[in-house]
Formats: sequence, C-alpha cells, structure tokens
Amino acid sequence: MNPLLLAVTNPPTVGATNPIMKALTWFATHFIGLFNASAKSFTGLVTGILPLLIVLLTAMYAVTTWIGEERVTGAVRWSGKYAVTRYTIMPILSMIMLTNPMAYTFGRFLPERYKPAFYDSAVSFCHPVTSFFPHANAGEIFVWAGVSAGVLKVNPGAYAKLAVLYFIVGIIVIFIRGVVTQWITTLLIRRGSYKEVFAQFDLAYAEGHIQGDLA
Repeated sequence: MNPLLLAVTNPPTVGATNPIMKALTWFATHFIGLFNASAKSFTGLVTGILPLLIVLLTAMYAVTTWIGEERVTGAVRWSGKYAVTRYTIMPILSMIMLTNPMAYTFGRFLPERYKPAFYDSAVSFCHPVTSFFPHANAGEIFVWAGVSAGVLKVNPGAYAKLAVLYFIVGIIVIFIRGVVTQWITTLLIRRGSYKEVFAQFDLAYAEGHIQGDLA
C-alpha cells in the first residue's frame, strides 16, 4: 500500500501515547464534567424542590396569619407545661412554623431549667421533619434525600411509608432526648449548687419574665 495513502487514512493521534497529555485530557474532561453534573443537579432543584419549599413557606405563613400570632403563641406556651408535649408538640410546632434556626426561639416561653432539653429535642428534629415539611430545614434536605434515594430506587411505592416511619421515629427520639437532657440538667443544677439561682429564675418566669431576666 502507498505509504502516503496510509498516512492520510490513518492520521496519527497527537498525544495518544504521551502520558502527560493523557493526564491533562482526563483532568479537563472530568473538570468540566463536574460542573455539568452540578448544573444538572441545580436544574433539578429549580424545577423540583425549590417550588415546593416556596409553596410550603407561603402556606405556613398564611396559616400563622389566619390563626393569629397570639393563638399560635398560646398553643406553644400550653405545650410547654407538660413534659410529654414539651418535647414532642412544642418542637414540632416550632420547626414547622418558624423553621431552622428560628425554631429554637420558642424556648423563650419555657423556664430556664427546661431550655436545654427543649433545644436538644428541637435540634434533633431538624432531619425527620424534612420528610413531610422540607421547608423547615431546607439547608439539610440532602439528609432525607439520601435516606430515601435507595428506597426509591428499590421500591418507589414504599416512599410514603418510609416518610411516615421516619417522622414517627423522630418524634420518639426527640421525646427521649428531651427527658434525658432534662434529667441531666436537674442533676447538674443540684451538683453545682445552683438551686437558689434557678429558684430565682422560676420566680421571675412566674412573674412574666419569660426570658429569665432577673433585672
């Protein structure tokens, strides 16, 4: 065969056997591929989760406005009276209504001795709440997305069941954590000789100083 014709039909590939060129080509391909994958993920968020978050936030604000801030506050203060509701209903309402991190401000309606336990129960509900109310902790929605991704791939019909179980288990866990943290707080108050200080806090709370300000 004519060598000139062979060279035309099979041109040499520049850098085909050069390891440095291969490495640079691999890096360039995967570098732009990373941003392509990010762009696809962003497109999925814009057309999927973001509209859902906006609608849920709008709905929660509308419900709060319709019910009235005073009634919502009254329901929160009532739920703080009993341990069962203080570490279940109160964190749930705070997360759904105020979202993370504003949810923790509902602790201002509690006596000082119960605030650590409320915070523990509320912060532990940041992830389970996203199974039904992703707007409550939108910044960490990837946790629930990661938990549910495998189930959706194996059995899409079990998604709703998983969401319910995730939510229920979350309520059980936050109640246990709240009770345990309350017990630890009480123990530390006794061992640290802070009974008189917290007695003053309780008196100030009874007089209407919901922040525990003794001044």
